[in-house]
Amino acid sequence: MDFPETKAELTHILVVKDTAESKNWYTNILGASLHGEYRSSVVLKFLNNWLLLVEEGGPTEDKPDVRMQVSEDHTKVDHSFTIRVADCQGVYKELMRRGAIFLTEPVDHEYEIRAFFRDPDGHLFEISELKK
Repeated sequence: MDFPETKAELTHILVVKDTAESKNWYTNILGASLHGEYRSSVVLKFLNNWLLLVEEGGPTEDKPDVRMQVSEDHTKVDHSFTIRVADCQGVYKELMRRGAIFLTEPVDHEYEIRAFFRDPDGHLFEISELKK
């Protein structure tokens, strides 16, 4: 058995409070495409990655001591997404036009220009332009 299999794909699971609100944000602001919906889950495709939005919930028989829950403390991050872009300032303006709320304007660092924003549940996203 080979692992990972050549056709295996990785899905990021994001716990959200309201799948309808999150689906709207991910499709209309971030630009993800809707792949499907079932029960309280939304399946999206974004930059060749799968995103599965699931509502909060308690343990199940296959994860008996796990509770899926949105973090209330957005000052602590254990997972974030970085999107490499060619023009950070341009993408920043476009995402602002679509309704994204950024923590700050893009900041110019020695090797990159970057800016951070959050989805409705506080999941952190970064747009980053590598400087040449």
